Amino acid sequence: MTREEFSEVISSIPHQPGCYKYYSVENELLYVGKAKDLRKRVSSYFNKTVDNYKTRRLVTLIHHIDYTVTGNEHDAFLLENSLIKHYQPRFNIELKDDKTYPYIVIKKEPFPRVFLTRNIIRDGSEYLGPFTSVVRVRELLGLVKQNIPLRTCSLNLSRQNIAKGKFKVCLEYHLGNCKGPCEGLQTEEDYAQNLQQVRHVLKGNTGEVIKYLKSEMNSFAADMKFEKAEVMRQKIESLQYYQAKSAVVNPRLDNVDVASILSDEKQAFVNYMMISNGSIIYAKTLQVEKKLEEQDDEILALALDRMRDTFRSNAKEAIVPFVIEVADPDVQVTVPKAGDKKKLLDLSIKNAEVFRDDVRRRDTLLLGKDSKEKNEQVLEELQTSLQLTDLPVHIECFDNSNFQGAYPVAAMVCFKHGEPSKKDYRHFHIKTVEGIDDFASMAEIVYRRYKRLLEEEAPFPQLVIIDGGKGQLGAAMASIERLGLIGRMTVIGLAKREESIFFPGDSEPIQLPYDSPAHLLIRRIRDEVHRFGITFHRQTRSKGTFKNELESIPGIGQKTANELLTTFRSVKNIRTLTERELTKAIGISKARIVWAYFHANEGDATSPDA
Repeated sequence: MTREEFSEVISSIPHQPGCYKYYSVENELLYVGKAKDLRKRVSSYFNKTVDNYKTRRLVTLIHHIDYTVTGNEHDAFLLENSLIKHYQPRFNIELKDDKTYPYIVIKKEPFPRVFLTRNIIRDGSEYLGPFTSVVRVRELLGLVKQNIPLRTCSLNLSRQNIAKGKFKVCLEYHLGNCKGPCEGLQTEEDYAQNLQQVRHVLKGNTGEVIKYLKSEMNSFAADMKFEKAEVMRQKIESLQYYQAKSAVVNPRLDNVDVASILSDEKQAFVNYMMISNGSIIYAKTLQVEKKLEEQDDEILALALDRMRDTFRSNAKEAIVPFVIEVADPDVQVTVPKAGDKKKLLDLSIKNAEVFRDDVRRRDTLLLGKDSKEKNEQVLEELQTSLQLTDLPVHIECFDNSNFQGAYPVAAMVCFKHGEPSKKDYRHFHIKTVEGIDDFASMAEIVYRRYKRLLEEEAPFPQLVIIDGGKGQLGAAMASIERLGLIGRMTVIGLAKREESIFFPGDSEPIQLPYDSPAHLLIRRIRDEVHRFGITFHRQTRSKGTFKNELESIPGIGQKTANELLTTFRSVKNIRTLTERELTKAIGISKARIVWAYFHANEGDATSPDA
């Protein structure tokens, strides 16, 4: 779209609050933004000189614009938040949080079990959490087991099974950790009451559980059951100790959320804490990559809303360092100046500082990943160096691996936006090639890979790297031509020694500057496919190479091979044995077969013991 066409579109946008959306020529949603005045905000991208590199890049990619008018700014904020969460446009800020959180599940079943899980199954079970630490989950479950009797078995405790007397109490019953519902010694109502106590503990409300246990203790004491009353007293002490250890703020504080932010030009660090009954029950710090010079209030608002949603917060107050707009209009935003709430905010900032310093330390030690901006610049350099028509945001690299011609395998690694996309890695067992034939093996795996992508209608890479030079490149191109994919992607060969780059049909290779970022990226991809392929080949060999070599001997089956390996540990040892030594293990007829196989090329294959 030309500048004149953009001007026509912008002139039709109203001076009202709402959300605007930028799309690429492929109809990819690039960016979502909100504005108090849609026309002014959108026109600012095109009517002024933009200093930020990423913003300039965004403007060059915009093909068409869409917008939605809302009733007010707050509705625009909610819509923007929802669209970003759903579509995750690549030019909007990214909240780095790919962790799978643990939950505690109360299973939907008779006399429900309570246990840790990372998988949410929509079967009507109740999931409490998520929690930021497995250690904390196990600590909570240990506290529950110590103080609240629940069953831990997986028996089907239906009323019919209990009535038929199918089960007997186990050791947990005799230890006092279970009240024996399997034999009908505990009612469902009493068990449900125990579950309610569990919910209180897991939500940080130990006061309710202590109150219940105190009433039980007093009841036992009144009935002269002093031993049971003592058990209740010990449980109360355990919960009070846990409560004292967990409480870091005034317990009179109600449920609140706390969030703080530390920010520089490229990234921000947002710490979130959930406070319940005076205890910090969740604490999490997010790293945020800035895309278009976003303001701190915008980042903090988005991150707070995301974390409240993730951890299912229902707190009606949010403590923050400055005024922000939050998604829930019922939440009161507090900027404390002194007192317990200010101490909480200071603690949140301290956590953010520790996390930031750790990230910077890892980056200094080259353990951190390059920024996406730097990766994009490297990809642009690679595009220019190889004269590619498209930016190679999706790169795949193939390599063969075999051990003295045995058990040939192959590997493919995938890089997206300059970083490994390990979920897209693939390994292959060579199926149609016998012996050592790297060219035929390469042709097979390339054909299998892209035939699968065609069938699945999956996106193809912009760049394919064939490790091995002109021969392997020619074999790969034969498969690509057979699939009718010529021109669909750029394919290059990488010579193993000189690291020269070959294009199909070119007699002379090109050589990138050795220390150029583009060349370093190609070397990194090449090293990664080597690592992945070698690891897979070692696994394949350890699982079956030696055993299969014995089984490949005519007349020797799996049972005999297993006997030999069990007795002599390895094929190397078996190869050095005499026929007499083999006879003691597997009998004379099979011993002759095995000995002759390993000594077939020694002229007269007659055992010295014969």
